[in-house]
Amino acid sequence: MVFLLRRTRKVLPCVINFRKVLGSCLVAGRRCQLCHTGQASATDSPVREEASYPLYPGHIPTSPLQKALLMVGSAFMALYDPYRHDMVAVLGETTGYLALQTLRERMRNDPEGQQILQERPRIRLSTLDITGLRALPEGTLGREYVRFLDDNRVSPDTRMPTKFVDDEELAYLVQRYREVHDLMHTLLGMPTNMLGEVAVKWFEAVQTGLPMCILGAVVGPVRLNTRKLSILATDLIPWAVQSGSNASCILNFYYENRWEQTVESLRNEIGILPPPVTGV
Repeated sequence: MVFLLRRTRKVLPCVINFRKVLGSCLVAGRRCQLCHTGQASATDSPVREEASYPLYPGHIPTSPLQKALLMVGSAFMALYDPYRHDMVAVLGETTGYLALQTLRERMRNDPEGQQILQERPRIRLSTLDITGLRALPEGTLGREYVRFLDDNRVSPDTRMPTKFVDDEELAYLVQRYREVHDLMHTLLGMPTNMLGEVAVKWFEAVQTGLPMCILGAVVGPVRLNTRKLSILATDLIPWAVQSGSNASCILNFYYENRWEQTVESLRNEIGILPPPVTGV
């Protein structure tokens, strides 16, 4: 116990200091934005000029150095406290550019994915007919999704808005990924406890290639006890990896048009294997 207290005293100052660093980075980003509100230099390239201005509501332009600081700091905080969803969100935005480009190409090459990119639907309480979804038959996607929200006391409105992605379309793609995350829990049959989250992260890591998902899949198990590690290694990881490899791109499905489809038929269409019975 004494050892743990000493370790906590050493870690807490680092946590507090990183919060200050994050604040400094954001202030610096805003100052950088203000500095570019005047006339642009003749030597400024169009790409450099565009990156200096907000590209969408809530966008915070940041330099490569600021992104690096945010990446390192958010990774530390996410490892220290995996439930800091704000830090996990920052990590995803500052490390996922290449993976996001690949995902965008997969969506552009799919009719339903292209429709999503064009129409940009949002999954929020303001866009959902919760009462109507609750009235759907048992086993349908809409009914099971609302059941998941109710049972786990979560809301789609708690998803962080995108801030640090310097591409307006990729920023929407990040937002879409976040808003369908609970639907992945529903389709995979996984709860929101640590074991369920790690299993979903393995599936998403294989599906998306996002470094944030890979980090969560690899590092998340360190907080599990021996029994849960055994379940994860023998049942959940092989199933999640196989499902992720077999499945079509999860961002190419317009879930809002599929509320009345059964979870079982949608799993079959996507290529998700039935979840193992493990008592997760």
